[in-house]
Amino acid sequence: MLNDVAIGLRKNFHALRRIVLCGLALAGLAGQAWAQGDNGVVLPSLEQSIARELSARPASREWDVVRTTYERRGFAPIWVDAERRSALIAAVEESRADGLEPADYGIAQLRASAPARPAEDPSVVAAREVLFTGSLAKLVRHLRYGKVDPRSLHSMWNFSPLPDTGALAAQLQGVLDGESLPAAVAAQAPQVDAYRNLRAALARFRELERAGGWVRIAAGPSLSAGDRGPRVAALRARLLASGDLATPGGANGDRFDDALVSAVKRFQTGHGLDADGAVGKATLEALNVPVTERISRIRANLERWRWVAADIDPDLLLVDVAGFRAELRLANQPVWSTRVVVGRPSRETPSLLDSVQHLVLNPKWVVPPTILREDVIPGMRRNPGYLDSHRLRLVDRSGRTVDASVVDWAGQGGSFPYQVVQSSGADGSLGQIKFALGNRYSIYLHDTPSRALFNRASRAYSSGCVRVQNPQELAVLLLDDPTQWSPEALKAAIATGKTRTVPVNRDITVMLLYYTADADASGAVHFRKDIYGRDARLLSALSS
Repeated sequence: MLNDVAIGLRKNFHALRRIVLCGLALAGLAGQAWAQGDNGVVLPSLEQSIARELSARPASREWDVVRTTYERRGFAPIWVDAERRSALIAAVEESRADGLEPADYGIAQLRASAPARPAEDPSVVAAREVLFTGSLAKLVRHLRYGKVDPRSLHSMWNFSPLPDTGALAAQLQGVLDGESLPAAVAAQAPQVDAYRNLRAALARFRELERAGGWVRIAAGPSLSAGDRGPRVAALRARLLASGDLATPGGANGDRFDDALVSAVKRFQTGHGLDADGAVGKATLEALNVPVTERISRIRANLERWRWVAADIDPDLLLVDVAGFRAELRLANQPVWSTRVVVGRPSRETPSLLDSVQHLVLNPKWVVPPTILREDVIPGMRRNPGYLDSHRLRLVDRSGRTVDASVVDWAGQGGSFPYQVVQSSGADGSLGQIKFALGNRYSIYLHDTPSRALFNRASRAYSSGCVRVQNPQELAVLLLDDPTQWSPEALKAAIATGKTRTVPVNRDITVMLLYYTADADASGAVHFRKDIYGRDARLLSALSS
């Protein structure tokens, strides 16, 4: 009942606000001249017509930005110049190059209303004004912050929210004030290499699509060096089309030669597969993904970059979750990278914006609630020796060890009155270093004794945290103190076996991001397995 009342009050408030704003606008414009129509009817001024046109628009973020923009300029028109209208139409058409859809910005209506006609009355011109400004406001916001609200897809999303209406209106006015409208619009998209490279890749893949895409390789046994036949010729044509192979092979085009082996390895590396140079089941499936699906993946990942571009700092530790890699950038330059292990599909590593709080050397592990609820308690129900076999112990609120045999594990559920702890040590779950972050989800980076997992092409095995292959190298860079924390000094501190918390000297932003496609400056495009199945929902939202 109270919710219904609150909703009603909000609706009435917005309606009243529109009426008041319109009234104030019209009152402020009352002294302006009214125009005489051809039929002798007195017409309101253009400014008054714009105010009236805006008052009829619904209360929403989009229209609030447009209203605020016109209010700040005294409802003066923006689109009286035909060249400016044509420039906006061109910018809307160009949005397709960013993976967006011109139809979302009313391209058909813009084209239809762009030509000015003789003796147009102010209401017609005002409708065109509001149409064009509304289209631009939406395009600017989508390019700068994304079309889809990431919070609708990710419950833990904590990146910067959209600015308020006033700030969005100021950004819109800044675009309008630019010397070149198309250039000002284009500048709203992320100005980072990763985005620009993906955008260029989208153009190339659309060219491939227009040319008919690439051939499908028929099913059959694995292909490897020395094989011949039509399937090898199809493989060569497929890799030529995508740019993984440079030369067609001439008369030996149906032979699996060394050049084709290298091309297959290049393709496998770029698609997160074991690079053995042979075409088995997994490689064949990746080769036969149609170009239209690859285009969709690129569009999804352009949108992901728009979500986070505003939070990118020059000093950044970026964890590429689907790519199983971490990279440290200082002053916008990559200085270190390594392999990582991320959460398995049932325990996803979330996308997060965070920062490194401190390091813990020889960390003990306090089992987080999810693992306690889903692993430890069921494990103890099945096997009373579960804690001992995993080097775990039970402690009470004061930190005293509790005899696990006296706990009724079968009856445990809901709130658990104890903590489960694993003491520090090289064979502990966190290894020798923990990189503590500031989020409330118990997600952090850490060392691991399970080092064999780093040799696998797909590395989604953790319970949500990120295991780092070369943690000591990262620790030295973050500590940024060669006099006290050289690699040798860090090893010596770890060798003591003592748990120690160490502050970091660098202010490092951490981003845990999820990308299923990226491209480099050379033009190579890499596609990753969508390990968490996130692309379909994002693409559906982009298309809505």
